[in-house]
Amino acid sequence: MFYIKQELPINGQIRAKEVQLIGENGEKLGMLPTSRALEIAEEKKLDLVLVSPNAQVPVCKIMNYGKYKFEQAKKEKEAKKKQKVQETKELRITPNIEEHDFGFKSRNARKFIEDGNKVKITVRFRGRELNNVKMGEDVLNEFISALSDVAVVEKSPKLEGKNMFIILAKKAN
Repeated sequence: MFYIKQELPINGQIRAKEVQLIGENGEKLGMLPTSRALEIAEEKKLDLVLVSPNAQVPVCKIMNYGKYKFEQAKKEKEAKKKQKVQETKELRITPNIEEHDFGFKSRNARKFIEDGNKVKITVRFRGRELNNVKMGEDVLNEFISALSDVAVVEKSPKLEGKNMFIILAKKAN
């Protein structure tokens, strides 16, 4: 279900004494007391909608409010369809990764980046590996150079606890 972000005051909810009235086809009908504007809207079997409450003289429009809300929801739904949600994919590796595994992981990372996602590459240190953090940093730098043609480093190698990670994003064309 989609909703309009801001509900507009209609008919009896309008508290202003006088309003600037706009007809259903966009023609200006001038300044009128709110009661008269409501009568005109009721004669046409439509709603009186307060479209600009902050103007010096509030502006009201005669329209079918239900249809207006439906159109707004439709537009909102279309806008949401066109949005691309960017995910962060994570690849976990060890500091002493083999060459074949490195190739496999870098191909996956390349595919994720080309699809428009960010890639977080995490090196997990176990046991005594934590004494040799430089090895993990070298592996991450290898990833950076292997993917430098399609990706840029968003976050350089950073150690947090037993993990060191980088975040790569697609290069802007």
